[in-house]
Amino acid sequence: QVQLVESGGGLVQPGGSLRLSCAASGFSFSRFVMNWYRQAPGSERELVASITSAGDSINYANSVKGRFTISRDNAKNTVYLQMISLKPEDTAVYYCNANRRIFRDVNVDYWGQGTQVTVSS
Repeated sequence: QVQLVESGGGLVQPGGSLRLSCAASGFSFSRFVMNWYRQAPGSERELVASITSAGDSINYANSVKGRFTISRDNAKNTVYLQMISLKPEDTAVYYCNANRRIFRDVNVDYWGQGTQVTVSS
């Protein structure tokens, strides 16, 4: 029943912008940390950005600081990733992730299907 449905990916020229969305259902969205990951061909999956349940703490990978902005709307059960000044090295599949610790050594993890972002001229 849990779903993370992503949208907004596509082809964009270097220097362009895209806004990714991830609509959540089937769980208590407002209690989860939300994350964006990405994975390029031949590379390991990396954490791009994260935001706490109330939106009061945000972190970014060094490679995207100053260019990407993560935000969430708990009333709409949606998390966003605004990307500007895109570079070819940003090309990857971008994944939405929800995470919550429920016990000392137990976490709940949910993943979206991934959306392709291609930056090329």
